[in-house]
Order: sequence, then C-alpha cells, then structure tokens
Amino acid sequence: MDNKSKALEFLRIPRASFYYQSILEEKDKKLKTDIENVWVKHPGYGGERLAIELQINEKRIRRVMKKFGLRPPRGRKRPRKSRWNDNGTIAPNLLVSLFPLFKNHVWVTDFTYLKWRNRWVYVATVVDLFTREVLGVSIKTCHGAILVAETLLNALMDNPPPSIVHSDQGSEYKAKLFKSILNECGILPSMSKKKSPWQNSYQESFYGNWKVDIGDINRFRSLGELTAEIYRSIYYYNNERIHTSLGTAPRKFARQSQINYNQNQEKLAV
Repeated sequence: MDNKSKALEFLRIPRASFYYQSILEEKDKKLKTDIENVWVKHPGYGGERLAIELQINEKRIRRVMKKFGLRPPRGRKRPRKSRWNDNGTIAPNLLVSLFPLFKNHVWVTDFTYLKWRNRWVYVATVVDLFTREVLGVSIKTCHGAILVAETLLNALMDNPPPSIVHSDQGSEYKAKLFKSILNECGILPSMSKKKSPWQNSYQESFYGNWKVDIGDINRFRSLGELTAEIYRSIYYYNNERIHTSLGTAPRKFARQSQINYNQNQEKLAV
C-alpha cells in the first residue's frame, strides 16, 4: 500500500471520493482558463453568454466563477437618462400589444452620451427589434433633431422602411425633421410613455451592454480614434457578440431567419 492510500485509510476518506474530487478540481481549473480565454475577446460576457460560447451548463460556469472569484473584466453600469422638454405631438405606444414578427417590422431608436476628455459625445442608433441588429448609427458632439434624423436615414439607406419606429418622447423625436422622414416613408411612429424608460428597454439594454464592451473611452487620444472604436464595437455586436435572447449574433440570426423564410416559401410553392 502506497503512502497516499495509507493516508486516505487513516483519514477514513474513500479512495474513489478522493480521486473524484481531484479530477473535479482539475476540470474546474481548466474551465477557469477557458473562461479567461473567452474574456480576452469578449470582456463583457457574463455567465449566460459564457455558457453559450463554451457549450457548457450555465450553473457550472457560475459555480466555477464563484469558486475562483471570477468577474468579467468590464462590468455593466446603468446608463443615465437625460430629460428633454415636452413639446410636439406625442404618438401612442404601439408596442404595448405588438411583438415583431419579421425583419423590418419594428425598429427602435434612442441615443446615449459618452463623456470623453471633458467633452460630450452623442451616439444614436436604430435597432431592428426582430433581429436585434444595429441598422443605423450617428455620432456627433451635440444632440438635436439632426442627430436622430441622420441615424434613421442611415438605416433606411440599406434597408426597406419598417412598419413602425419606436422611440421615447425626447424633443428630438417630436421634431418636424424626424417626423417628416417617417411621414415620407409611410412609417408609423410609436413612443414610450413619459418617464417610462422601460418601455424602450430594448435600447436601454443595448446601451448598457455596449458601454461594457467599449470600455474606458478616455484611452483614445483623438475623437477620430473614439469614432473608429464605436463603429468597430457595433460591428462586433452585430457580427460576433452572442445575444442571449437569440443564442447567436444578430446578423447571423438575421441570415438564418431569411434562409428559413425562403425554405418555407419554397415548400408553399410546391
């Protein structure tokens, strides 16, 4: 009998139990390394996305994270909401009893702000609610109707007009310039109730995760570098970052949805 076996017998520890714990420890250490490797490319991934990326049970992921005190390199913070003057026509909230059924059915739009080297940088986006793709982006050092109108026009350049565009009640979205684009394209406006940011939670959630992914913006020396990083991070979100409600990246989901639609149309035509 070797020394290890004698020690186990003396401590009244079953040999099988000891080796099981040893194997589990090694597996946990390997998973810890795998998680850290994923964070090199995806520093904002939490337990749910790590489980999808590594194809491992989420409970095990969270157990190992807790065991080794692991946290994503970039933690999430709640974005602040700015207040705007209440003027212009208010549209009803059409999303109360509506769920998007296909791409370009419902778009949601909003903007956020970043404080970079004691300056404000405003980023507006348009997101397709079905595919969760960012379809339009605009970046400016001041906010107003032009910021949000430009974002909508950018989305319309490569996509057909949606049935509905949903926003909050910011004065930018009630401005004549923005409403004229909706009218010209035959798009129905929809607005969240005042002081109810959760009614545009899709955009709120996007900005929360996106700011985690982009990290500390003060590391950029020029506005040009920051602008390039904003576009790079949105490309990453669209093409690589796993969206938990989709189980894959938005653009991959959009492609697969189109393939499924085409196949169904072919079956109906037979």
